[in-house]
Amino acid sequence: MTGTTHEAAELTAGTDSECSGRLVDAGKVALVKSQMPRDIDVVELAAIFGLLSDPGRVRILTALLSGEMCVCDVAATTGLSESGVSHALRLLRASRVVEVRRSGRMAYYSLADSHVSILLELGLKHVGHTGQQRLAMADFD
Repeated sequence: MTGTTHEAAELTAGTDSECSGRLVDAGKVALVKSQMPRDIDVVELAAIFGLLSDPGRVRILTALLSGEMCVCDVAATTGLSESGVSHALRLLRASRVVEVRRSGRMAYYSLADSHVSILLELGLKHVGHTGQQRLAMADFD
């Protein structure tokens, strides 16, 4: 591919009724396509976001932002049942979102790494920000 607008337009023709036959910036499209994550990475990220679609799991992860906790403590903190917490932690662990440390018969769970913490903190910050915007807009109604 030489990167001409005509060739890029041929590649994208028919993919979107609004953009059929034209492409505004073939260079940008080529650059962005070259930087796109691998398919497997996209699938894994979608699975992680899928795990975050459950409010109970989000509560569990938010509790773990404070550090490692056992299932009993997570359940008491979140108001969820111990079996529900245990099941959720099993799913989160399988996706490498949380990790477990065993001490005798006790199992202590924590966030897998700082990336999970950052993702949660940014998400919570975004929700707080958009929530404040909604409140501000409601004041004008």
